[in-house]
Amino acid sequence: MHLPKPGNAHVLDLFSLKGKVAVVTVWLNQNEWNITGGSRGIGLEIVKAYAEAGASIASIYRSSSTAENVAADLSSTHGVTIRAYQCDVSDETAVDAVFERIVADFGKIDILVANAGICYTVAAEDMSTAEFRSEMGVNFDGPWFCARAAAKYFKAQGSGNVIFTTSISGMIVNIPDKQAIYNASKAGLIHLAKSLSIEWIDFCRVNCVSPGYIWTDMLEQVPKELSDEWVALTPAKRMGETYELKGAYLFCASNASSFMTGANIVVDGAYTVP
Repeated sequence: MHLPKPGNAHVLDLFSLKGKVAVVTVWLNQNEWNITGGSRGIGLEIVKAYAEAGASIASIYRSSSTAENVAADLSSTHGVTIRAYQCDVSDETAVDAVFERIVADFGKIDILVANAGICYTVAAEDMSTAEFRSEMGVNFDGPWFCARAAAKYFKAQGSGNVIFTTSISGMIVNIPDKQAIYNASKAGLIHLAKSLSIEWIDFCRVNCVSPGYIWTDMLEQVPKELSDEWVALTPAKRMGETYELKGAYLFCASNASSFMTGANIVVDGAYTVP
């Protein structure tokens, strides 16, 4: 791990992503990424944060009729290049191909945020093999495929940065939720990050951001009695907002965290503290 800038760099310069190219994966269905519709997805906030910090961004989405328009709107708003790429991250061949396209379009990759994820709330004994494969494919296989694809370019250029969106569910067992496979996938991802941080120490940093209960559009589909219980179990007595994650993701992506690798930043309103 080499210092990327002189030690006397101004603190605000350390947080700048100007000249950097970031890849951010999101898991979108038809209308989940909508800049004008009040969407509060974590992936969208990461893209906004990096655009505000000056990065060029490739956003990988699964399926959305609005992704390309949103990318164009954000590009215009922030004066940076943002492009949307369709890819199922659980398909390793498709992942390798989309990374080749991104490098061809942008010339390089500096940062990868593997943020895509899904959760089936199903009793373990009732979960089908298809659901199990789907959840592990997106939550564990996908981040690994993306990290492996990015690492080839990072190793060749001598530097890179991987950030996994994990979860407090990889550290504790959520109650009363029945989501054993989701929890296991996130726990595995945290340990994968730690392992890769050592294996790739010469050319790449690998860190995690583990959100707690964050109020996104997806959670609006959850029964109120369940979300009320989550809030009751959170010492802060509220859910987090997606914008409250922007600082953690920017810190991990920037030179402000140049000596940090193998770490897991928890943003959960103290849920995991007691």
